Amino acid sequence: MLIEAQDAFFLARRSRKDSPHTTVAYRRDLAGVNALVAEAVGAEVDRVALDAVNAKVLREAFGRFADTHAKSSVARAWSTWNQFFQFCVADEIVFGNPMGAIGRPRPAPLSPKPLRGEGTPEQLLEAVAGGARKARAPWPERDLLVLALGLVAGLRASEMRALRRSSVVGRAGERRLFVHGKANRERSIPIEVPLERVIEAYLASCASRFPVARFADESPLVLGSDGGGIGRGALDYLVKACFRAAGMHDRVPAGANLHALRHTFATRLAEDGANAVEIMLLLGHASLNTSQNYIDATGAQRRAAAASNRTYRALAGLTERDGDGSAPPVPGR
Repeated sequence: MLIEAQDAFFLARRSRKDSPHTTVAYRRDLAGVNALVAEAVGAEVDRVALDAVNAKVLREAFGRFADTHAKSSVARAWSTWNQFFQFCVADEIVFGNPMGAIGRPRPAPLSPKPLRGEGTPEQLLEAVAGGARKARAPWPERDLLVLALGLVAGLRASEMRALRRSSVVGRAGERRLFVHGKANRERSIPIEVPLERVIEAYLASCASRFPVARFADESPLVLGSDGGGIGRGALDYLVKACFRAAGMHDRVPAGANLHALRHTFATRLAEDGANAVEIMLLLGHASLNTSQNYIDATGAQRRAAAASNRTYRALAGLTERDGDGSAPPVPGR
């Protein structure tokens, strides 16, 4: 049966130590197409035989799945099903992988989505630190910490939520953030004194805000309003509220939100001369190509190549102003 084979697939993956988020995503990708496969076969999901799931059935199911899902979601589901059938072939449950016959969306080129406006990060931090966000129980120290973790440490939302108090390690002035990233990749991010002070002010605010709470080394670092670890929805809402309170919601690329902070961090690294390896290590990318995208997106190399055009020297002579500040005469007049 299809469901039994999928249960075996997840059992086999236990030794890989997938993160809970990865497992949930895989289960969602399989379940979303399972329902459509069952409709195509004409049976209940738990009654679908694995050998009935052929290329024709999968084409119909993925076609209908694509009608209601974004290209990235279809590509991710295709990848999950491909891994599932690779497992089935390896365990000799089936004798061929039908996913090769199913069209897969071509991924769009990755395009960084930093905050728009050169001074936007600084203005955002200043506004939030000054209490621009008006909430029922304002907590500017926590809001500032979240924005700083994105803008100067490049953390993803999941990484912020995974931080513990013990994640801040090292001596004063030489501290680092120990980050648990995607696919269980871990990295250490050096932090400077200004961020240390933000963390210290935030921890002091926690003590005064929750005077009877007992915080341990393994307590979540970023807290919600109830004193527990902040939830995904609450974190997303917090960042959106900060953008709105600072009057900068129109400077956030569509669909980016908290990730725009991370993209701003990476883009500024590239603009200031960091190479792809340095960016990869600081952001926890799995591929050097992903990090190279930030360097390419800054256009620094393309700008330098364009600026080397010899014709610019002639153009400069035509546009330089005379000593009295007046522009030179336009040829032909």
